[in-house]
Amino acid sequence: MNAFHKELSEQVHKYCSDKIWPLMEEDDEKEIFRPELFHGLGELGLCGIPIPSQYGGAELKYHDLCIVLSIIAGYSVPYAVTVSVSTMVQGILLEFGSEKQKAKYLPELAEGKAIASFAFSESHAGSDAASMKTTAKKTKGGYILNGSKMWISSAGYSKTYVVMARTGAEGSKGISAFIVEDGMEGFSIGKREKKMGWRTSATCEILFENCFVPEENLIGIEGQGFKIALSGLNKGRITIAAISIGLAEKAIDVATRYALEREQFGKAIYSFQGLQFMIAENATEIEAARSLMEKACENYDNNNINIKIAAMAKLKATDVAMKATTDAVQILGGVGYTKEYPVERFMRDAKVLQIVEGTNQIQKVIIAREMKNERT
Repeated sequence: MNAFHKELSEQVHKYCSDKIWPLMEEDDEKEIFRPELFHGLGELGLCGIPIPSQYGGAELKYHDLCIVLSIIAGYSVPYAVTVSVSTMVQGILLEFGSEKQKAKYLPELAEGKAIASFAFSESHAGSDAASMKTTAKKTKGGYILNGSKMWISSAGYSKTYVVMARTGAEGSKGISAFIVEDGMEGFSIGKREKKMGWRTSATCEILFENCFVPEENLIGIEGQGFKIALSGLNKGRITIAAISIGLAEKAIDVATRYALEREQFGKAIYSFQGLQFMIAENATEIEAARSLMEKACENYDNNNINIKIAAMAKLKATDVAMKATTDAVQILGGVGYTKEYPVERFMRDAKVLQIVEGTNQIQKVIIAREMKNERT
């Protein structure tokens, strides 16, 4: 870690330990999201890290973003995910948006004054996203959207939504991408999901009932939506890997500290070899996952898009997070299963990391497909 990364890390740790960590137990219990905490991250320049300075961003690398997300995740996975998704939307606008769209939407998002959501999945179209039913019918001056999207992070708090809807025939080539703004007539927030983890983060259904979206809010051209979505997801998989690594590290740190202090049979339980093996194995797996994540970051920072490595990083890191948090609960024993310690929350937050941005089973399909393409 160079001097810049050290200074950046210290700054993020201080904010999260002072502002976020003291509230997490209560906010997880009561399902409270505090926009002011997100805005505080924005004031530190953490909400638009890879975005050019002309649009209010920090103009840093994707690797820098992943370092920050790993740290935030150790204190709060939901706030890390909020930054991650909002940044992913900014990346979509930066790559595919018009200059007018970039100038209008990016500064507020990059500065953390507003939050963005990504709306792709539907109730019947999760992994098979190309079968989506939400429609966007061309009309004078724009499009009329009808349908719904499910499992939308930050819905109700976001100001900007990137929405995929069908403008053409069935299949991926009939999908287009649109910018929908909070408050547009015909756009509303549906039920908030009651979740096992990520309870601080609002996850809701969003609804479109004859929602008019002006033509200038079409991103790119008609039929480009699926490509736009996959571009965002490929980067999003790397940030989910970073979040998973930060969570796994925190879980093993809490478990290790506990094991060094907890005594049984007259000595610290850390002295028992079986427990040492659990800690050593998790520490090794975390470093292996970090190597994949850093390789994926390096690829993107060098404009060398490698879908396989991004999928591998997501697959490995999220599986590691699930194992590390489960083992942390086991190491703490009975108290690990209670809310007296945070590891039970870590375990709940870890599970969905294996599902979002493409399930880990889908990641294996992607990896296998890319391996085939390399050989044919």
